[in-house]
Amino acid sequence: MVEQGLIRAAQMGDRDALITLLRDIQDHVYRTAYYILNNEQDAHDAAQEALIRIYTKIDSYQEKAQFKTWVQRIVTNICIDKFRKVKPVVSIEEHDLVFQAGENVEREVMSGYIAEDIKNAIEQLPEHHRTVITLRYLQGFSYNEISDCLELPLNTVKSYLFRARQQLQLLLQDYQKGGVT
Repeated sequence: MVEQGLIRAAQMGDRDALITLLRDIQDHVYRTAYYILNNEQDAHDAAQEALIRIYTKIDSYQEKAQFKTWVQRIVTNICIDKFRKVKPVVSIEEHDLVFQAGENVEREVMSGYIAEDIKNAIEQLPEHHRTVITLRYLQGFSYNEISDCLELPLNTVKSYLFRARQQLQLLLQDYQKGGVT
């Protein structure tokens, strides 16, 4: 309810309301951009571009769709445009593992490997499959919200998710067998 009040105030020219609204969504916007682009710098650029677009286009928001769906559509479209312009470069970063005393170190290490395998498998998916997987499982969007956000028919979203899950399963099986590096 507070969000709707901020939106209306922002649409009526209240700059403070608009800035408050942008601050409330900036982390969500960045996370979405990072999940899609998988590159910190590109995600910062896309998030900044999305926030600027939201700032300049707030008047065009209509309450037909949820605000987060409207924001998600903007972020996703910007990321897709960036992805089409430049093919992503896969970078592998080394992470220091810090373990608490008494923790199961083996379980922690295995969890890290599994998470890395899943991340690498998602990176290998085609753009449209990676996007729906990100929106569904990393951002928690419903099928209908994904459909609205990407402006795709609901059955297409379901089909993309089904195929993406199949591809992920095959890729992860290859990782387990040591077939993919």
